[in-house]
Amino acid sequence: MARHTGASAAAVAPEQDIDLGAKKQREALSAPAVRLFFNLAQRWQLSVGERQILLGGIARQTYHNWQNGRISVLSRDQLERISLVLGIYKALKLVFAEDDGAMRWLKSPNHDVPFAGRSPLAHMLRGGMDDLYAVRRYLDAWRGLK
Repeated sequence: MARHTGASAAAVAPEQDIDLGAKKQREALSAPAVRLFFNLAQRWQLSVGERQILLGGIARQTYHNWQNGRISVLSRDQLERISLVLGIYKALKLVFAEDDGAMRWLKSPNHDVPFAGRSPLAHMLRGGMDDLYAVRRYLDAWRGLK
């Protein structure tokens, strides 16, 4: 979440660089980021366990607290993970004309580097930050970005 351009975190000025090391900025972004993540996870029909993995292996109780609106200040890692997942979603929307095609690509085996026969989602669910970055970079390259 390198830049903020929406009104979801009113405490952070639009187009201002975000310092995820600053607790005040993480606090402003935490609740909106979690809500966006839950909406996306529902669209992708992710299980609770898959959601927990994508969020960095959070405890089930933490997940349920967040689901019920009791959202603490997220760590830098958690915000970065959510940002990567949202970026992957956005890239899929740009690459595929229809959601069905995006979902098929996300959940189908893929023999391109870096997936090694896993689906991109399965690659993401390996749980590492690098796994999320790999899917994001792949989609960015597909779109002709750096």
